[in-house]
Amino acid sequence: MPIFENGRVQLYYEEAGSGFPLLIIPGGGLNATISGLANHAFNPLEEFGDTFHCIAMDLRNANGGASKGPVDVERGWDAFADDQLGLMDHLGIEKFMVMGFCIGGPFTWNLLQRAPDRVVAAVMVHPSGYRSDQPDIFYQNNIKEWAPALCERRDDVTMETVDAFLKKMYRENPDFVFTVTRDFIRGCQTPVLVLPDDIPAHPYAVAMETALLAPNSQVSLYPWKENDGKIRLAIRHIDMFLTANCPKY
Repeated sequence: MPIFENGRVQLYYEEAGSGFPLLIIPGGGLNATISGLANHAFNPLEEFGDTFHCIAMDLRNANGGASKGPVDVERGWDAFADDQLGLMDHLGIEKFMVMGFCIGGPFTWNLLQRAPDRVVAAVMVHPSGYRSDQPDIFYQNNIKEWAPALCERRDDVTMETVDAFLKKMYRENPDFVFTVTRDFIRGCQTPVLVLPDDIPAHPYAVAMETALLAPNSQVSLYPWKENDGKIRLAIRHIDMFLTANCPKY
């Protein structure tokens, strides 16, 4: 079982295929794991492992996953970016593409801000975002569905710590995609493909706003998860987008 150790952080990851590197960030909020990809509309390790060097990891401290580390109250979003960039460094990968599901949307925008010269293209699949009609959905979901199980299995983590962590992540800057500003996206030249959704945690309006702001963006058909035919069409769009923006390797 491949484990990357970086100080107090231990990250479980898997690789599939060969070719240009594609970092895959599973959905599932703070419980995002590689095994959870089997429950997505499509499994990117299976769909793109024949074309790209796919890398995925369990999110730090995800229940049901094998990655663990400190609950970094002050650097929540950036601590996860440290993990993602650290794994790429560990594997000797300088430049790569990213495909992020759900919470992977905010994560991907943060990677584009943190490492603009390393991420050459990004796909955001039903990305998470803030919605004013349900402003506290992410804090409430995680304090109920992520925090108790984490505290039960970790003697060093308390509900008080987790409460502060979630407030920092989701209440300190409760707007848009949480990790970057609209001005950043307006100036982001990296090619981006957005596959919108429209459920409480994946607001259509935010996904479309990012696509309209980003100067080199594309949008898939919507709704794309209605049936197998539309899912296959969306996968073809992703494949063409990644192939078109993949550097010669």
